[in-house]
Amino acid sequence: MTTSTSTTTPPDSVPRLDIDPFGDDFLTMPYPYHEQMREAGEAVWLDSYGLWAFTRYEQVKAGLSDWENFISSAGVGLANFRVEKPFRPPSLILEADPPDHTKARAILSRILSPKVVQQIRGDFQEKAEVLIDRLLEQGEIDAVNDLAKVYPLQVFPDALGLAEDEREILLLYGDMVFNSFGPRNHIFQRAVEKYEPVREWIMNKCRREELRPGGFGDQIYQAADAGEITLEEAPMLVRSFLSAGVDTTVNGIGNAIYCFAQFPEQYDKLAAEPKRARPAFEETLRFESSVQTFFRTVNRDVEFAGAPMKENDKVLFFLAAANRDPRKWENPDVFDIDRKATGHMAFGTGIHGCVGQAIARLEGELILTALANKVKRIEQIGEPTRRLNNTLRALDSLPVRLVPR
Repeated sequence: MTTSTSTTTPPDSVPRLDIDPFGDDFLTMPYPYHEQMREAGEAVWLDSYGLWAFTRYEQVKAGLSDWENFISSAGVGLANFRVEKPFRPPSLILEADPPDHTKARAILSRILSPKVVQQIRGDFQEKAEVLIDRLLEQGEIDAVNDLAKVYPLQVFPDALGLAEDEREILLLYGDMVFNSFGPRNHIFQRAVEKYEPVREWIMNKCRREELRPGGFGDQIYQAADAGEITLEEAPMLVRSFLSAGVDTTVNGIGNAIYCFAQFPEQYDKLAAEPKRARPAFEETLRFESSVQTFFRTVNRDVEFAGAPMKENDKVLFFLAAANRDPRKWENPDVFDIDRKATGHMAFGTGIHGCVGQAIARLEGELILTALANKVKRIEQIGEPTRRLNNTLRALDSLPVRLVPR
């Protein structure tokens, strides 16, 4: 079992728990473990990997916002890049700190600006409606493989400028990347076995000649032409789009359909007022967060939430646990689209908050709007199966029947 490199011994005042946050039981149903950790204290020590864990909303938000004490350049997974060789060349956006992070973030923020989101909205909306019309003709579908995977694999790579062939490979890559943030357990090894045969495909798609002129990917190379980054860094930023731009949204939409299949009275509210799709999607993100956790590394000795931390300690922030903290949310275990879910941690926060969250929100809103306009009920007709991932909450399949309005 991989452990952190910490030599810290927590004081008696800090609760120590024997919980494995990457065990099958935990990943299958994390919420009882979240509650156990939240109620144990502001900070807890997990003996299984020798690391600090934070699950309460206030501490998760504060820690993720404090990039000077909790850095990302040493890795956002269990590995500490200061003392361990990274599994892959570190991301210029996810596994970087200012000033390097600042220049990459500025480029991506410009490419994914609110103005750009408005420009692509019409195209994304048309494709959402076409997809739901086609699925309604089928009636009984797998909401994961027929819907949640299909839509993001169409609209985002189109905007990026990728050719249409073999896009499902992006899911293998994303699954491997997010598994790599955990230990080298059987879940990670299985993801790597699926990814290795297509490694060259991924790296090849990051090349300029593989990207349509004017697309998001080409705009990164234009930034390199302008001297904002080097030409060697450009494919690395394109790679960030390929790793984070699809899999998280696939699971966000899949989890949303799961929520509405589980709680039909909430779908009735949405179907009655389709314009509520955006806030409804926010509640699904809070209730079943696609990204469950992220690591940081302690940059220097610091006391945080009563925990005396040492340089190089690893810290695990539980975004999904913060999203169900009763100190922040009333009746947090209730899925309620009437709730104002503003401020949830599903996209992280601070300078490392998800740079593509506006696109993800757009995709979720448009799919839910198309469903609400065309589908009277979503009926679950079989047991869902989970796809365990060290970072993501994901479904492998979800059989449902779409009942037309």
